[in-house]
Amino acid sequence: MQYIKNIFVWLNDQFLKMVWLDDLVKWFFGDVIKMDKESLLFSSVSFFVYDVIKILLLLSVLIFIASYLQSFFSAERTRRILKGKTGIGANATGALLGTVTPFCSCSSIPIFIGFTKAGLPIGVTFSFLISSPLVDLASVILLASIFNWTVAIAYVVVGLIIAVIGGTLISFFKMERYVESFVLETRNQEDTELEYEEEVMTKRQRVGYSIDQVKMIIKRVWLYIIIGVGIGAVIHGYIPEEMISAILGQDNAFSVVIATIIGIPMYADIFGTLPIAEALVFKGVGIGTVLAFMMAVTALSLPSMIMIKKVVKTKLLLMFIGIITFGILLMGYLFNAFSHLLI
Repeated sequence: MQYIKNIFVWLNDQFLKMVWLDDLVKWFFGDVIKMDKESLLFSSVSFFVYDVIKILLLLSVLIFIASYLQSFFSAERTRRILKGKTGIGANATGALLGTVTPFCSCSSIPIFIGFTKAGLPIGVTFSFLISSPLVDLASVILLASIFNWTVAIAYVVVGLIIAVIGGTLISFFKMERYVESFVLETRNQEDTELEYEEEVMTKRQRVGYSIDQVKMIIKRVWLYIIIGVGIGAVIHGYIPEEMISAILGQDNAFSVVIATIIGIPMYADIFGTLPIAEALVFKGVGIGTVLAFMMAVTALSLPSMIMIKKVVKTKLLLMFIGIITFGILLMGYLFNAFSHLLI
């Protein structure tokens, strides 16, 4: 058993954490460029170069895999899977299907509108809308590459629970009446814009689609990654641990609240927040505080809320924000309390 565990750890270090790349980058800047290995500049620059290369490499591979899987779940097929389902089981299915869509929340909103117009229960569509930007296959692997598999799996489980509970509560309180009328106007028609004969893709078409998705998503997120890694590099090399601990350390009872508030004005995919999270953990910030920040950026960003406001009325938007905020805060404090079981 220990032999198998050692193999798994080695594979995880070499292929996910890319320890070899970290060693290579530090060798290049330390022995070739002759930077002082004890300097703050060396620490920041090596962190920046290593993280940018690692994240882009992993992201390209993972988007390809996720997109290939997602090619089996078109909007029409997803609608058919969800159609007729009710209750928590339907919300769970919607949340799980959200994990195979490599989109940010703004990209998921048109799909959300289509699902709602097609007559799917509002709670199911909200479970999908919550989980789609929050949890996806690529983010799971990237979380494991930075932290460990326990943290990554726990993040996914919590994200799905928030999505299921959120959708269930929205269904329970019958919030359909707070969806804008233009979204519902074709809801009861038999033929909706999602009704069409689905084209079956060949293997070659799926590969082509996946490559196109890699190009499109990398083009969309590369700047967020550069900015995120840049912020992470500054935190990693220049901001004193004492300063970060005073604001976001576990001794501060409001650290999770502060991290959540900081994350809301930002707009980035989870891939842009990961290097910041890595640097914060390195400086001693609690894992729950870090995950709360990441969830706030991906699920509660102001641009996303502005787009959602275009399709729902204020009461439903406030309920949506309240459910996710409560879930994030509860998750943050629970993860901090039980972090010794995760790391």
